Amino acid sequence: MKIKELKNKNILILGIGREGLDTLYFLKKVFPKKIFTIADKKQFNNLDSKTKRAIKGMNLLLGDNYLKRVNDFDVVIKSPGIPFSKYRNKTTSQTELFFDNCPGKIIGITGTKGKSTVSTLIHSIIKKSYLVGNIETPSLSFLLKAKKDDIFIYELSSHQLKNLKKSPHIAVFLNIYPEHLDYYKDFDEYFSAKKNIFKYQTKDDYLVYNSKIKPKTKAHKIEINVKNFANFLKNNQQFLEITHIDNLIAVLSVANILNISEDKIIKAFSNYKRLPHRLEFVGEFKGIRFYDDSIATIPEAVIFALDSLGVDVETLIAGGYDRGINYSKLTKRISKSNIKSLILFPDSGEKIIKKLDKGIKVVMVEKMEDAVEKAYKLTSKGKICLLSPSSPSFGIFRDYKERGDLFKKYINEKA
Repeated sequence: MKIKELKNKNILILGIGREGLDTLYFLKKVFPKKIFTIADKKQFNNLDSKTKRAIKGMNLLLGDNYLKRVNDFDVVIKSPGIPFSKYRNKTTSQTELFFDNCPGKIIGITGTKGKSTVSTLIHSIIKKSYLVGNIETPSLSFLLKAKKDDIFIYELSSHQLKNLKKSPHIAVFLNIYPEHLDYYKDFDEYFSAKKNIFKYQTKDDYLVYNSKIKPKTKAHKIEINVKNFANFLKNNQQFLEITHIDNLIAVLSVANILNISEDKIIKAFSNYKRLPHRLEFVGEFKGIRFYDDSIATIPEAVIFALDSLGVDVETLIAGGYDRGINYSKLTKRISKSNIKSLILFPDSGEKIIKKLDKGIKVVMVEKMEDAVEKAYKLTSKGKICLLSPSSPSFGIFRDYKERGDLFKKYINEKA
């Protein structure tokens, strides 16, 4: 849908979080005299002051009945993550509007894990590119100044991809694991949403992909394969500490498509700082090394963390919201490790316990302060305490960032 088509439409902005606000700011600049309707499950008093100022003068549908009048509108611009499938023919999204109206080139990155790191690394090697999307920088306002020569690095979640009818010029599909099964009816529906990143590509486009994806596409296919960059990795071993090797290969593949020199890649990688809460070294306190991997919301991410940190991991803090994922792979990996203590949050913590071999001390907690206090008592000097939950943060924490920030806060306070 072209932006100009919205001029005479009765528009509902569904969801007034970060992306919904950006959509409102953009539309108010394009159509300064137009009144929009905002719908959100939150009550007005629960909105922050910034949001209250932004929606002043708009029509509001707030609270539990926020979806009641959805059918009254010509266009519904939905925020990702809102489980809303009715009236699909009139529903669009910020991502869809951006793709339909962006004059520049889009490099899209998806996958269950590694999206943010790969997006940031690609952004670091492409000068004058813009980093947008699920990385927490909404995209629509960039259209106000976007030009033909601009390059947008777009991190794409399954929610943003779900109803997309256009694919990026360069698509990167890193991996696929069971995730968001509380939102999608099954793994196949989740996988299907992800596939939209390459579904509409043409013979002039490129797809960098994990071999397990097995894509059917007209685009140039470039498999993520270590053999393609063996010499680079051999001569630059230090960069293997940045992220998973497959993520590095994906970034190098995109650089190769764009003919970016090896010198520029090395310079960008050398200046790269690992994103917070992604196997982040917090520091050494009382002889214990603490790592914050709060972003790890699936078992495979925890397994990668354990593989990366090696035999010194003695205490693992895990558990959280239970999405119905199988934890047998994780418990097998824990059983093969040197972990002596598990500090677990409900509800998935209970599922992890049931599949554990005996011999590992297990402590259940409901507060991060208690988890860190136990970690200091249970972890030996010279060893590692790792926060890598394998589960989302819902219920106890606002999000993975709050979970990681509280972990770091109490580490410092109790040192």
